[in-house]
Amino acid sequence: MLLEAIYHRPKQNWCYAYDRETLHIRIRTKRNDIDRIQAVVGDKYAWDQTVRKVPMRVFASDELFDYWEVAVKPPYRRLRYFFQLEEGRKKLWLTEKGFEKTQPAHSLEAFDYPFINPIDVFEPPAWVKDAIFYQIFPERFANGDPSNDPANVEPWGGTPTPSNFFGGDLQGVIDHLDYLENLGINAIYFCPIFEATTNHKYDTQDYMQVDKHFGNNDKVKELVELCHKRGIRVLLDAVFNHAGATFGPFLDAKEKGADSEYANWFHVRDWPLRVENGIPTYDTFAFEPIMPKLNTENEDVKKYLLGAAKYWIEEVGIDGWRLDVANEVDHQFWREFRQTVKSAKPDAYILGEIWHDSMMWLQGDQFDAVMNYPFTNAVLDYAAFGKIDGLGFANAIGKQLGAYPQQVGEAAFNLLDSHDTARLLTLCNGNERKMKLSALFQLTYPGTPCIYYGDEVGMTGGHDPGCRKCMVWDEAEQNGDLLHFYRTLIALRKNHAALRSMDIRFLHAAAKDAAIVFERLASGERFIIAMNAGGTARKVTVTAAAGTYRNAFTGETVEVKAKDLTLSLPEYGFAVLQLLEDGEPAK
Repeated sequence: MLLEAIYHRPKQNWCYAYDRETLHIRIRTKRNDIDRIQAVVGDKYAWDQTVRKVPMRVFASDELFDYWEVAVKPPYRRLRYFFQLEEGRKKLWLTEKGFEKTQPAHSLEAFDYPFINPIDVFEPPAWVKDAIFYQIFPERFANGDPSNDPANVEPWGGTPTPSNFFGGDLQGVIDHLDYLENLGINAIYFCPIFEATTNHKYDTQDYMQVDKHFGNNDKVKELVELCHKRGIRVLLDAVFNHAGATFGPFLDAKEKGADSEYANWFHVRDWPLRVENGIPTYDTFAFEPIMPKLNTENEDVKKYLLGAAKYWIEEVGIDGWRLDVANEVDHQFWREFRQTVKSAKPDAYILGEIWHDSMMWLQGDQFDAVMNYPFTNAVLDYAAFGKIDGLGFANAIGKQLGAYPQQVGEAAFNLLDSHDTARLLTLCNGNERKMKLSALFQLTYPGTPCIYYGDEVGMTGGHDPGCRKCMVWDEAEQNGDLLHFYRTLIALRKNHAALRSMDIRFLHAAAKDAAIVFERLASGERFIIAMNAGGTARKVTVTAAAGTYRNAFTGETVEVKAKDLTLSLPEYGFAVLQLLEDGEPAK
């Protein structure tokens, strides 16, 4: 046993309350180094009467480590535990004191989980586990009301620039709710809709008013109500890291300088407010002078922003917030934000924009989820760019699964592109088969998938502003095959719990091999999904449960009798197989 590789600590993703009666305990070991691990568990006040051993399982692996897990329901909601590690005939015990060659006789040396306090249990909204999001950039989705167009509006479908307008608005979204419902999505994430000067609206002028070119507050309330009637949740974008250059308090501070009553609403290094050699004398988003950073430690700033967060939930009925540049705002503000939002709507979804490791924000006191760009990068490196082989991809996914508690994975916001990136089809260099592989993994993987508007009809575009083209509504210009693929895939995910569960196991992932095969299980359902991200055809044989499998896309069936399943995959091809019982899906 390589002792240096073994790791555990009784907190965060290593020992946590999954729900109000269940603890998840995890330990890390060198990959393929340990044969068996048992958790020795018991109640600290009745150790001798309650102590028992429970076997652990490897639930994820990466290039270096195996991650083991066991779920335990302590009868009195408290637990002491240590680990028995076995490799061949060798046994070793890991306690809070370290490694021991004999099993401890009592619990004093054990790790301690004092008590499952319900208020401390991290419980993201249950509905998010079943959500399929669709991201809309409002200015470019549909122009439903030309009467509110900007004066310099351009014809729909023109070339986007950083500063032009095409008249997209909230009425346009209302006009196309049938389309969204038929696509199968059940949640919408809107980029900012509040009053601002730009087409993207990330320079907020008034957090309490919808931008006049999108409609008004009554219009967004109408939109939310119509969405809810169709079973569609609505998420709005909160830009609380910074405001806009036309934000009233900023204009006052700019005019009156340090004497302004709003002087402390911002982070000012030198008065008066100005830009020198391209660098503002006040903190901003990046170095954008039109986006002054808000001082969220200021009580008046907090009162204003938290009041806005509460207003749109209570008065308009939205279902949560996406938080822009969330990692640059102080943690205490986000703790108060969560308390405010959850008091208004306990099942509101709080989603932070963070592009990297996010454990600090995902411990139940701040966000429910973050935009899962590490997932994005792994999928694109495998399916779109061909940078990593099947083993490298499985390792990247395993590392992510091991990095967070299970409920974090269930609510993770899994995207492949957005208004901040090039579009998926462009990232795939126009190869629709690579795009389908990417979307297939996204929509058969644990978490909450999000589709960027227009991807499903084959829209292309590089980084901003290319990724912000007008939605293509002319069916003659849409990619009908791709749209059918997305509709089929979305319906599969919605209809089968196995494709939304956290139970994922790679059956095949090898070095220098672009093919992968993985299994999805839940509620008696079993799916085997195979993907070939390579430019040559592959045959792959895996061990599978005996029975009849049906291809969800072609309807063809295949029999597995000797537990060997051989799959023929064309270049950039895939197969989605569901185990049947007596000719029907397994229950």
